Amino acid sequence: MNGRPAAEQTLELSAFVPFRLNRLATGVSQYLAAIYQARFGLDIPQWRVMATVGETACTAQHIAASTRMHKTRVSRAIVELEARDLIERASNERDRRERQVRLTKAGQRLYTELVPLALERERALLACLAPEQLHGFLQGLDVLENFLGLDAQP
Repeated sequence: MNGRPAAEQTLELSAFVPFRLNRLATGVSQYLAAIYQARFGLDIPQWRVMATVGETACTAQHIAASTRMHKTRVSRAIVELEARDLIERASNERDRRERQVRLTKAGQRLYTELVPLALERERALLACLAPEQLHGFLQGLDVLENFLGLDAQP
């Protein structure tokens, strides 16, 4: 890309897009975590489980696939959230071997309180972009996710 022969190219980490995306994702997660860690006592994996399960019951495998978290992190978060009576696991009516993860009544109350705060935090984050920048950014995300086969709902 920079016109130099491949043997002479060097990696400038601060300009390397995968590095920048990883750093950005971590920064965004930490920015969002500010609303749910102190107020609700949730860590990032617990938040991701709650957010995934919030709309509809699903399996731990679905949570791992959609959040791209390792299955042991998902499992640990589920156990911790169960201990707090925020989620529960139940057998799937169609396949008794499969366990569905769903919010408890307490989990639903927390989710209902947390979602507007998360959406407001997202709006505040994206407000630093001009409308045309935001449009281009979101289009770019769509293209990259499509290229990598990262469906929004696996």
